[in-house]
Amino acid sequence: QVYLAESGGGLAQAGGSLRLSCTAHGSIVSIDSMGWYRQAPGKQRELVAWIPTDDPIKYADSVRGRFTISRDNLRNTVSLQMNSLKPGDTAVYFCYADVYSLQDPTTKRDYWGRGTQVTVSS
Repeated sequence: QVYLAESGGGLAQAGGSLRLSCTAHGSIVSIDSMGWYRQAPGKQRELVAWIPTDDPIKYADSVRGRFTISRDNLRNTVSLQMNSLKPGDTAVYFCYADVYSLQDPTTKRDYWGRGTQVTVSS
């Protein structure tokens, strides 16, 4: 069984910073891409940042230059450093990972965290 555990988030003032982390646990063979999505009230879930194994990192235009995604492959962890936060960054942030598990080593499957709330006040 594979699951993702998120930490971080919370309340920040505009211009402030927060850091999110997410660790994949369980019977993992390997992880392809990892990343973060967010969903604000009344809006669709959108990609924030994506860090694949071999391809370039991708950021949403709205966060490029303010957010930095990184990963630690030894610890199966992906982090999101969020600086210069804006009220528009308020959302529930979800991490995801494309995982090859021991249960099915030949099939890549998406796993999602439960989400962590980020609230930015003006």
